Amino acid sequence: MKKKSTYPPGWDESRVLRVLAHYEQQTEAEAVAEDEAAFENQTQTAMEVPVELVPVVRELIAKHRNKARGKSPD
Repeated sequence: MKKKSTYPPGWDESRVLRVLAHYEQQTEAEAVAEDEAAFENQTQTAMEVPVELVPVVRELIAKHRNKARGKSPD
């Protein structure tokens, strides 16, 4: 029996296949350019976080997003 796939909100099998195709067809130079462009974004940052703190960081990000969208905390 095949397990039914579940997707995050806004995603479906078609979208997953499009994303996979994008990355599978991407040249190494295109991948590097995409990575470099991501680090040029001045509205976000990348950092290392100890694995045990990931759930806390995710919760803080969710609270920040909800506040920015005007939603009350759960």
